[in-house]
Amino acid sequence: MTTDAIAEAGEQADPGSAAVRAVASRAREAAFELAQLARADKDRALHAMADALDGATAELLDANAADVAAARADGTAEQLVDRLALTSDRLAAMAQGLREIAALPDPVGEVVRGYTRPNGLELRQLRVPFGVVAMVYEARPNVTVDAAGLSLKSGNAALLRGSASAVRSNRALVAVLSEAAAKAGLPAEAVQLVPGTDRSSVGHLLRARGLVDVVIPRGGAGLIRYVVDHAEVPVIETGTGNVHIYVDAAADLEMAERIVLNAKISRPSVCNAAETLLVHRAVAAEFVPRIVAALHQRGVRVHGDAEFAAADPAVLAATEDDWQTEYLDLDLAARVVADVDEAIGHIRRWSSGHSEAIVTADLATARRFVARVDSAAVLVNASTRFTDGAEFGFGAEIGISTQKLHARGPMGLAELTTTKWVVYGDGQVRG
Repeated sequence: MTTDAIAEAGEQADPGSAAVRAVASRAREAAFELAQLARADKDRALHAMADALDGATAELLDANAADVAAARADGTAEQLVDRLALTSDRLAAMAQGLREIAALPDPVGEVVRGYTRPNGLELRQLRVPFGVVAMVYEARPNVTVDAAGLSLKSGNAALLRGSASAVRSNRALVAVLSEAAAKAGLPAEAVQLVPGTDRSSVGHLLRARGLVDVVIPRGGAGLIRYVVDHAEVPVIETGTGNVHIYVDAAADLEMAERIVLNAKISRPSVCNAAETLLVHRAVAAEFVPRIVAALHQRGVRVHGDAEFAAADPAVLAATEDDWQTEYLDLDLAARVVADVDEAIGHIRRWSSGHSEAIVTADLATARRFVARVDSAAVLVNASTRFTDGAEFGFGAEIGISTQKLHARGPMGLAELTTTKWVVYGDGQVRG
């Protein structure tokens, strides 16, 4: 039996597979058209999509309210409900993100490098779209809009597989976005939802080799591991955020407190929120009681070592599980270290490779930290909450890659392209 015959027999046995492959096939046809579009056409569609979001605020909030109510009825933790929930301000920010993407340079056709060989051959390496970009993600309906906008601007068709908890929100969002894009002259299948709400539909998507060019998981460690373990199509792995802040002996302690509080509290349910605090022993006597009091005042549960526990009886005893946990909640692991090298050693042992920060006025120490910490983003005297595509000037992000192949860190337009070589000659043959 041929490979095609085996695939056809499998589809007949599982209609879900056929449904997923059908949307992937339509996305592939759309991708061919999208790759040829001029920047003006893509930007016009992005503005139309943004205006459509603004015009559909009421119906989008209604759809999201149903998802939020169902999540709460299922006992979903409030930090996860926060990821799911939309507000008028969040919808307005999503629309503005599309307009900011439209204002960014188009990466497609950019010459990465080019030169002429001694034999007269002219070589150019150009940025080109991947083709069909599939996103598998949890909650956070804003990812639906960011992924659609970034994929479109970079000339890709978007296949979106959000979680069942956000299915009403995502259906409403994709309906608004795809209708607006089609009215602006883009293929109707430029943005599509993957059918199905159980894990089998994800499995079918991951096996759609030849139809899907790359899949990008965005969510918790379990989702990411499932995609990496089961994918037969290429994967760009976005990672969890076990994020550290190290307060050095030469730190401005007022600055350090401001950075720690922002990194932990401003939005604890996101991957760039701080999860572990490391404090140099030279400033621990002054800084530890101060930061523990400030964290407790704001509802943060501190899981600390003995020196942190001595500062306040409410500090919980830290275990090894705390050092490796991405809380995504108002919890923070904390310990005192002897010096910057012990801090670096702790980070090397426990970090997920997402973001780490140092607070110090000592340039040599900062340089040592930056050189020896191997994470996607290393920040000096700034909150880890800045590890974000919008904050980096990308307009939005498709995710934050913690792997080292193809892309690392916040992924914007350029990271949604690959390259091809174009060679111009005038009759040269190889000897």
